[in-house]
Amino acid sequence: MTDFTIQKDAEGIATITWDCPGKSMNVMSGEALEELNACIDDALADEAVKGVVITSAKADFAGGMDLNVLAEMKAQAGDNPAKGLFDGIMQMHGLLRKIELAGMDPKTKKGGKPIAAALPGTAVGIGLELPLATHRIFAADNPKAKIGLPEIMVGIFPGAGGTTRLARKLGAMAASPFLLEGKLLDPKKAKGAGLIDEVVDDPVAAARDWVLNATDADLVKPWDAKGYKMPGGAPYNPAGFPTFVGASAMVNGKTKGAFPAAKALLSAVYEGALVPFDTALKIEARWFTNVLMNPSSSAMIRSLFLNKEALEKGANRPEAPDQRVKKLGVLGAGMMGAGIALVSAQAGIEVVLIDAKQDAADKGKAYTEAYLDKGMKRGKVTEEKKQQMLSLITPTTDYAMLDGCDLIIEAVFEDMGVKAEVTKKALAAVGPDCIYASNTSTLPITELAKASDNPEQFIGIHFFSPVEKMLLVEIIKGEKTGDRATAKALDYVRQIRKTPIVVNDARFFYCNRCIIPYINEGMRMVKEGVAPALIDNAARMLGFPVGPLQLVDETSIDLGAKIARATKAAMGNAYPDDEVDEIIFFMEGEGRLGRKSKGGFFDYDESGKRQGYWAGLEDKYPRLETQPDLIEVQHRLMFAQVLEAVRALEENVLMDIREGDVGAILAWGFAPWSGGPFSWLDILGAEYAAERCDQLQAAYGDRFACPDLLRDMADKGQSFYGRFGSEAKAA
Repeated sequence: MTDFTIQKDAEGIATITWDCPGKSMNVMSGEALEELNACIDDALADEAVKGVVITSAKADFAGGMDLNVLAEMKAQAGDNPAKGLFDGIMQMHGLLRKIELAGMDPKTKKGGKPIAAALPGTAVGIGLELPLATHRIFAADNPKAKIGLPEIMVGIFPGAGGTTRLARKLGAMAASPFLLEGKLLDPKKAKGAGLIDEVVDDPVAAARDWVLNATDADLVKPWDAKGYKMPGGAPYNPAGFPTFVGASAMVNGKTKGAFPAAKALLSAVYEGALVPFDTALKIEARWFTNVLMNPSSSAMIRSLFLNKEALEKGANRPEAPDQRVKKLGVLGAGMMGAGIALVSAQAGIEVVLIDAKQDAADKGKAYTEAYLDKGMKRGKVTEEKKQQMLSLITPTTDYAMLDGCDLIIEAVFEDMGVKAEVTKKALAAVGPDCIYASNTSTLPITELAKASDNPEQFIGIHFFSPVEKMLLVEIIKGEKTGDRATAKALDYVRQIRKTPIVVNDARFFYCNRCIIPYINEGMRMVKEGVAPALIDNAARMLGFPVGPLQLVDETSIDLGAKIARATKAAMGNAYPDDEVDEIIFFMEGEGRLGRKSKGGFFDYDESGKRQGYWAGLEDKYPRLETQPDLIEVQHRLMFAQVLEAVRALEENVLMDIREGDVGAILAWGFAPWSGGPFSWLDILGAEYAAERCDQLQAAYGDRFACPDLLRDMADKGQSFYGRFGSEAKAA
């Protein structure tokens, strides 16, 4: 297996080509680093070589680092994994620094060989860190290509010199969107931002021409030149000081201290800016090691990279022929149906959008037109693309138009009778092989399937709102759902480029089953006299995008009241949430239905902007004189959710803990730094988690009772990924 090859020509140019065998995208492995190092040594030692071009044989340059390399570094270091990581990272720095200095005299900075990068397409992660070490970066004029450093999105930061080089190249302020937000740009915008140097039709040809004409001065990076000053100012420079102070405030404001990688990255930039470049690389390596040794980074990498990717590639897809959707029927053109039509048309799928009235169906199609108009204003959509997408959506009231559909998704009002009626109408208009799905968030799929003569072809496909923004789709198997229906749903979700999880049928399925206790625990605390600001801020400090009270306002209080009444009617005496309902029904009675009514747990101005918590809450539920400890509030909010996830696993509603973790993060923003509910419990340890359950149960009630599964794991010293992870299953 050879990832890097070198070819030398008569003009004295050595072309190093990256081409990972058997992969559609280049990723950097430990073996590949060794091969690249050997190629660079060869080129620098050969007197006939005047310069080097590094490029890719694939359509893209590289997708980043094989994250298994980091795990191997830790494993090979034995009793001192931190040292193994640091030494491995410094070896990478050594290779990239060798490229950067290119054999030049360390004192005169002369005599080096020009090295250029030629990027045919996407270059992210180490796929950009490597080019940043070269002397000139040429990219193809490929508008679909993405260039940037997205590591922060999976709980780490650019640790192969990208952090130090970009900060010194652009300055801390200009580099922050790419380092702290993982912003990706197309080549032209990347050139405008200073990430790369040239956008050309033929990057290899342009790189060759530059290499043949480069001078010694062209090879010296700004930070290696005498008198270098960081753009925008260093930390103790009058110009730079406000930048670094502001950056610290911005990072803490956005992360609330919950994401260790962001703080470590900022520390690496700040400390690195105070010292010479090579020392700054060591500082970057130390902070990168610090992050990798934090269990949060391993959990985030596993859930948001490895597990997410595995699920998107069909890790749990049953054996069945290709089930990609050719023609889709969407029943109901409201907000959910319109969103489903939009994302389906984006994927090139023909859509029939049906509603009871033509103007409602037309309004559903207009949702896509408005979305595309916004894209045109931002320069992301052409008129041709707009018309092409709109031509795929047919709004109608005529069920006969569904003829030829191979998948139907029903997205009408959450009512058994209404859903059964449209199901019968739709199935009468399609062929016998059409798969039928209900986009329901609460109603049992097994019951809904009774409206079909072929329950094995009936499945749940639960989208989250707004459909075009939310990344997760929850697929629900009824008692009789067959493999072909499951494969159809999975293939469709892959077509629309979202992440699927597959669960078995049960009340609220998986995601809503876990998020409702989160909301309810927040409201219970209000009733007890806990300050609303403490409740919501405790959640945000855990990394949740919004606190439980704000979430109720966003989703609407009358919806919560409706769900409460329906659930109580179904569960009877087993219903556990009467205390919570008191608050919901009180707010409903006051006409405070959330943001949409300009009043809920918060007050709102006419534009819908939050103005602070409603004073009437304290009149109804007086505040405790002594407020609870922050950790106590946070544990109540976390355990309310994770214990429901464990129960879902016990009851076989959830069949794969990977889906439980990925689903929680993508569906409702469950503490992403933790890697998800099961990863968080593994970080805590089953023994401590069980002990904490007992404490919370004694203090607050049986909803915190330790599940039998968790108790058994505590007794055996097991972890969830040790017992249920893919490696454990394989064994």
